[in-house]
Amino acid sequence: MKKVISSSILMLALSTSFVSCRDAADKAKSATEEAGEAMDEAGEDMKEMGEDAMDSAREAGEDIKDAASEAADDVKDATKKAADEVEDAIDN
Repeated sequence: MKKVISSSILMLALSTSFVSCRDAADKAKSATEEAGEAMDEAGEDMKEMGEDAMDSAREAGEDIKDAASEAADDVKDATKKAADEVEDAIDN
């Protein structure tokens, strides 16, 4: 009778330890999958940040180009105005 009880207790203990090991393995697998997903999301976020930075740099370049063009037009207008004033001064 003692052997039957001892064997039952031993079987219960072994089955509990195998189940908890399986649970631990499942949890580790789940954690690994979640870490992989987090890395994928981080990679996508970094890609988007890079694209945003490129867009911002492109826009800044266009703004600089527009400002330089406006400045050149202003210089042309000022030069023409000065030339006209010099001509008027010479004529008077």
